[in-house]
Amino acid sequence: MNIVVLDGYTLNPGDLSWDGLKMFGELKVYDRTPREKIIERSKDADIILTNKTVLDADILKSLTHLKYIGILATGCDDVDTEFAGQMGIIVSNIPSYGTNSVAQLTFALILELCHRVQRQSDLVMEGKWSKSMDFTYNDFSLIELASKNIGIIGLGDIGRKVSEIAQAFGMRVLASDKFLPENLYPAGVTMTSLNELLSDSDIVTLHCPLTEETSELINIKNLRLMKPTAFLINTSRG
Repeated sequence: MNIVVLDGYTLNPGDLSWDGLKMFGELKVYDRTPREKIIERSKDADIILTNKTVLDADILKSLTHLKYIGILATGCDDVDTEFAGQMGIIVSNIPSYGTNSVAQLTFALILELCHRVQRQSDLVMEGKWSKSMDFTYNDFSLIELASKNIGIIGLGDIGRKVSEIAQAFGMRVLASDKFLPENLYPAGVTMTSLNELLSDSDIVTLHCPLTEETSELINIKNLRLMKPTAFLINTSRG
């Protein structure tokens, strides 16, 4: 069994080990693979693992030994899955690998907007606090999350994790997800229409895939529904 990792550096810059794959066959790991070298490096591969390297029909039709493609990411847009299916190649991805980290990033962005921690640190280093006539220094207003409304568009794994964190901050959670059955509504979340979510939220955060239905979801019409003071957070793919 020949296993080829086409762009290992994108997922493992050196802090992890690929050795566990060696028990399944001969392993070759490339940090990066330009398009013109994909076929040369993969022509004998039974298994390809890829993260960002594009495997389209023109590439796949030349890989006659290939049986399996493992996408080391959530999105499958780098692989022509339909053509792979026609060739009998199994394709899988890792839909939940980024759930916790993306939810964490969402709140990192929210907290930066609310508290501007780096700016606060810079002000201390600039001597603004030590020179202040008061026992404090105010350069901008701080925003407390407790009791604020957060609107989550897309209530999949990441959206649900964001809702859990938001509730821990004492926030009121609104959500809109037209594909979620009513019996799967999570506890502590108020399901509402998109228009009501945009109008009522102090923070709107996007956790939906890019599809024909979601393309340009945030447009001038919907932006006008939002509060002038609202924040918009976008950590969605695409």
